[in-house]
Amino acid sequence: MRIAILDDYLDTAQNLATWDTLPYTPTFFTEFLGHDDATVTDALQDFEIIVAMRERTPFTKARLAKLPQLKLLVTTGMRNAAIDLDAARELGITVCGTAGSAPAAVEHTWALILAAARRLDVELFSVARPRTANQAWQQAMGCELSGKALGIFGLGKLGSKVARIGQAFGMRVIAYSQNLTDERATEVGVQRVNKQDLFATSDVLSIHLKLSERTTGVVGAEDLALMKPSAVLVNTSRSPIIDEDALIAALSTGAPKLAALDVFDVEPLPADHRLLSTPGIIATPHLGYVTEDQFKIFYTGAVADIAAWAAGAPINVLN
Repeated sequence: MRIAILDDYLDTAQNLATWDTLPYTPTFFTEFLGHDDATVTDALQDFEIIVAMRERTPFTKARLAKLPQLKLLVTTGMRNAAIDLDAARELGITVCGTAGSAPAAVEHTWALILAAARRLDVELFSVARPRTANQAWQQAMGCELSGKALGIFGLGKLGSKVARIGQAFGMRVIAYSQNLTDERATEVGVQRVNKQDLFATSDVLSIHLKLSERTTGVVGAEDLALMKPSAVLVNTSRSPIIDEDALIAALSTGAPKLAALDVFDVEPLPADHRLLSTPGIIATPHLGYVTEDQFKIFYTGAVADIAAWAAGAPINVLN
């Protein structure tokens, strides 16, 4: 059998897991296959096993139908909104996931919050930028987080960890999600508020929701209009949770002040994408899970999934 490893992030998969223990020899794809369906399916149509890196390459019903040899699809992590699990099941394709590491996403959330608070997106370049004698060395005025309101939209495993770090910074933490109870809020040490107050009160608002039909577009123009002109919106969760058109319009009017984003509707984000010319954007290329520690967990899990499936006893089955 042939195994395709989609390793088009940093070309690291070969050295982070013991692929040679498998009964099959993998092929590593270190270049992004692109967004075109035909290009993707042409490259992968002869493979029985594919290991995908998160949601970078979607496997829709149409794509899966054009991969007649595919028997096992492994995704890094235990959730992947870019894989049509129902279609895979109908086509006889087993989909398996792997374990992950929560600290990576939480830490990157705080990297973005701190970058926004101290405007590192501007200042990191100002130090080395050529300038005349009368040009300012510093470019922007930062803000302190202590005493400010940190809003958490989605107080689950990740959201609660982000909340606790906010408390360590001396922030007042408030939270909202549809099913959040007072008991859960008290357990984490935060104040439960309604959605309107979350957006109107937060100085920093961080999104930590699972992407679903219910949460797609759940942050829209009316919500963004409630935010302070000085506020920062952070999204390390999934891009479609926020209405992209509404976000661009809101930033263009100056409220919120900044949006720190690690996720996008289209990835890799095209160089000419309108988000990149929108004022107030701090963007990172979906780094929330990109650490050596995380990738070792991902790829070690992928090897285990393939070995178990080959032995006739698949594990971590998602469909």
